[in-house]
Amino acid sequence: MQDYNDNQEDKRQGANKSVRRAENSGQKRPATSQPGKSAGQRPAGNRQRSGEPQAVKKRPQEEQKVRTNGSMRRPSQDMGAEYTEDDERKPVKKSSKGNKKSSSAGAYKNSAKRPPKKVGGKKKRKPKRPLTPEEAKKKKRKKIILFIIEILILLILGIVLWVFTKTSKMVYVKITEEEVSIDPVIQEQKEDGTSKLLGYRNIALFGVDSRSGELEKSTRTDTIMIASINLDTKEVKLVSVYRDTWLNLSNDTYSKANAAYAKGGPKQAISMLNMNLDMDITDYVTIGFDGLIDVIDAVGGIEIDVQENEIVYLNSYQISMSGKPDGTLNANGEENYTAREGIDYTPVTHSGLQKLNGLQATAYARIRYVGDDFARAARQRTVLIEVAKKAMTLNPITLNNIADAIFPKISTSLEATEIVTLLSDITNYEIGPTVGFPFDDHRATGRVGKASVVIPVDLTQNVKQLHQFLFEDAEYEPTDTVKKCSQKIASDTGVSYNGE
Repeated sequence: MQDYNDNQEDKRQGANKSVRRAENSGQKRPATSQPGKSAGQRPAGNRQRSGEPQAVKKRPQEEQKVRTNGSMRRPSQDMGAEYTEDDERKPVKKSSKGNKKSSSAGAYKNSAKRPPKKVGGKKKRKPKRPLTPEEAKKKKRKKIILFIIEILILLILGIVLWVFTKTSKMVYVKITEEEVSIDPVIQEQKEDGTSKLLGYRNIALFGVDSRSGELEKSTRTDTIMIASINLDTKEVKLVSVYRDTWLNLSNDTYSKANAAYAKGGPKQAISMLNMNLDMDITDYVTIGFDGLIDVIDAVGGIEIDVQENEIVYLNSYQISMSGKPDGTLNANGEENYTAREGIDYTPVTHSGLQKLNGLQATAYARIRYVGDDFARAARQRTVLIEVAKKAMTLNPITLNNIADAIFPKISTSLEATEIVTLLSDITNYEIGPTVGFPFDDHRATGRVGKASVVIPVDLTQNVKQLHQFLFEDAEYEPTDTVKKCSQKIASDTGVSYNGE
């Protein structure tokens, strides 16, 4: 009998070993056999007796194994698995953290190959290596460069916004070369690189007497100038074209030069200059006298040497620009005006060098009854030069005030970017010599019909002298177009060049 019991104990121990090997290898646990029963038979102790309640069926997960961190273990009682006597006998091992782990051989056989446990669902970062002095210096330099770039971008955006705000108030007129009568010979010389005009920027300046604010046409120009900028030296030379000069208006109609603007606006006025003077002008700026008043006031006034015989006319023009017509005419057939002294205008009371405000200086530039039209043009150049000199010494805030004053009252072909370029270089410009056209030694006055005119004697000689003055081209030969215009002017006026 003892032998029989020993034999049964050995069989149970062998079955338990088989179970443990199956757990380690991932196989299903074999059913425990009872003595005298074949495998698969239900043990007698587990048979359901008649009248007893039916046993609860095992969950499908009971025989499954759960993979945890790369190893296999049996489901715990929390997962609904059946707890057996074999589990009770099996030794357990507590970890240092208090978690129970199976001591089955090989349970964590591949634990060395398991991935590191993540904290909070994220992989733990390695501590940063401290930067070397060279690396720290390089990083700081990079930050400084990025900061400078950001500042430059903000400045550019600010300038663009400033330009857009200011230039949106002015009248912009787009002009192409085909619209302004540039002679084909001049165009060809520029294209092949033989023209002296290539190193210069030539801009036409027009001053109009327009009380209604009309700047494009239907008004005659009191001032016609050419500003020629040497692109290398930044020297600016001014040429005043006398408004009564008898010229081709660019359509084979001859009249006074100031009629071109009245008939066809800035495009025809520029065409007139290009055709008669062999120029390549494509840009212009037109300003009314009320705009000039604001500009002079914005720069703080200018210093002018007023002559004694100019005072009465200077004050008379102040009254006509600031007052209202009284319904009467003067000896020249012009309207008389009335204005309040000390309120509408401040009279000039003495001669000599003195600071004039905008209204006074503009009135000074308009005087026509002291001297002749040549003296009047000289006064206009003086006012323009003094304004330019004053602007070159001003700070950005004052220049901004000038922009506020001038932009709403000008018409121009210059784009916003070009205006910014010109303004940014204003302190680098240098005002050079000025002159009137026709030149002193090649002009005369006369009449064509009832009109009193200024006569170039002759036009060809004046154009040669003009290109020598502006572009230092002593060998310049005028185009056939200029020569034809010169012959027609001589025919209309009866005055021609005799070689002297």
